[in-house]
Amino acid sequence: MLAKITSKNQLTLPKAVTNAVGATEYFDVQAKGGQIILTPVRIQRADAVRAKLAEMGIDEQDVADAVAWSRKQAPKAARKSRK
Repeated sequence: MLAKITSKNQLTLPKAVTNAVGATEYFDVQAKGGQIILTPVRIQRADAVRAKLAEMGIDEQDVADAVAWSRKQAPKAARKSRK
């Protein structure tokens, strides 16, 4: 199969190829030995958030402390409307 790269470096993958790998929105892209290798990646949004929090050094206790702090800061009218 042939695919053409545009002037903006965009490439449309043939439908037969995308059907063969299944539904995916992201691909890991590598260049090896003059070839471009695309590997489907299925990203879980929650996993991405957890990874970012870990990268920032934020743990579960930090999150719990932040939530507790924000609940103390919320005006009483706002707290009543959440219930």
